[in-house]
Amino acid sequence: MIRLKHKAMITALGMAFLSATSISVVGQEPIRPKLFVAPNEPLGKAQGAVPGRVAWVHSPGVAQWDGLSGLWVEDRWNDQEKADAMIRETIALVGGRTDAAKGWAAMFRDFNKRHGKGSRKYRKGEKIAVKLNMNNAITHHDTIDLNSSPFVTLALVRSLVNDGGVRPADIIVCEPSRAITDSIYDKIHREFPEVVFIDNIGGNGRQKCEYYAKRITYSVDNGKMARGIAKCIADADYVINSALLKTHSGPGVTLTGKNWYGATDIALQWRKNAHNNVSQDKRHGKPGYKTFVDFISHPDMGGKCLLFLIDGTYGSRDVNGAPHPKWQKEPFCNDWACSIIASQDALAADAVAMDIIIGEWPEFGSLNYCDEYLREAATIPDPPSGTIYKRRQTN
Repeated sequence: MIRLKHKAMITALGMAFLSATSISVVGQEPIRPKLFVAPNEPLGKAQGAVPGRVAWVHSPGVAQWDGLSGLWVEDRWNDQEKADAMIRETIALVGGRTDAAKGWAAMFRDFNKRHGKGSRKYRKGEKIAVKLNMNNAITHHDTIDLNSSPFVTLALVRSLVNDGGVRPADIIVCEPSRAITDSIYDKIHREFPEVVFIDNIGGNGRQKCEYYAKRITYSVDNGKMARGIAKCIADADYVINSALLKTHSGPGVTLTGKNWYGATDIALQWRKNAHNNVSQDKRHGKPGYKTFVDFISHPDMGGKCLLFLIDGTYGSRDVNGAPHPKWQKEPFCNDWACSIIASQDALAADAVAMDIIIGEWPEFGSLNYCDEYLREAATIPDPPSGTIYKRRQTN
C-alpha cells in the first residue's frame, strides 16, 4: 500500500477502487482478510474535478490525547492550527489546485456540471449540509467515545466560509440520527453564529430533525429498514459526508457508505433499528445485494454529495468507546492516525480508507469481504450479485 504524507493519492478509481495490499505477520504466518477484488484491479468510472483522486493528508501532532486523562475532545489534546491546515490542503488536493479557494471552486464547478447546472461555483442561498458521524452520542454532553472531531469540523466550516466563499447561514451541520455534542456546537457557534445545527433531539441551539417519509425505495425487499430521509439532507443543494476512520463488526468498516445510514429516520437507540443487507457474508463470500449501494446511488444522499471526507485524526479499531489503540505501522509509528482522507468519488474514498484500516489491523475478523459494497456499486449495471439497483429512487 502506498502511503503519501501531505500529498494526494492518485488512483485509477471512481465509482471504483483498488483492493488492499497490506498484510500482517504473526510469527511466520501472514494474515490477509478475504476480499472480492485483488490488488490493483481498478473498477468503474472515476469522478471528480480530478477524476478518482483521493487525498490522504497525514499531519503528526494534530491529535495528542494520552488515552488516559480527561476527554480526547479537549483543546489541550488537539492542535486546531494543524487541523485547519490539513483541511485546506485536502481541499486544494482534491480539487487539483494550488490552494483551498481554487480547490473549492473546482469541486463546485465539477459537481454542478455533472448535475446539469453548468460549470459554476456555489451561489449565495444554496444550502450545504455537513453530515457528521456522531454514532456514539445520544445527548449534547461531550463523551469519551469517538465521534466527529470538533477540530476537524470547525476547520471544515472555516474553509467553506473563508476559502469557499460560502455564507455561514447556508451551512447546516447535521446528525439526523444522533446528537451533536457541545464541543462541536460551541466551537462553531461561537465563531459562526449563523451556521444552522440540526440533530435528532433538538434543543440547546440545535433544531430537531424532520424527515420525508418513504423517500427510499430499496432495490430489493429490505424488510424493516428505515425509508425516510432527513429533510436537511434531502433539501440541501450540496452535501458533505464527514465520516470516521473505524472498523465495525459486521460490515468490517464504517466509512462514508455506512455514514448515510444516519441520514435516514432510524431510532436514537440503535437496537431498535434494522440492519438488513449491511454485513458481508463472512462464511462464503457469496455476492449479494448491499443496502449501502442504494444509499450511495440515491439522488438525495450520495447523488448530491460534493465531498466525501473521512476523519482519521484519531481513528479506532472499535466502533464504540474511546479511540483505541494507537496505530503502530508506518507512517503512524505508535501514534494516532493523524490523517484525513477525502475525494469527490465515494468508492475511491472508502477504498483508500479501507486499505489503511486493513494495513493496520488485517486480523480484525469482520474485514473479510468488506469490499463487497464497493464492488457492487462499481460494477452497476451488471454487479456480481445480479441485483438490479434502482439508481434513481422514488420520492
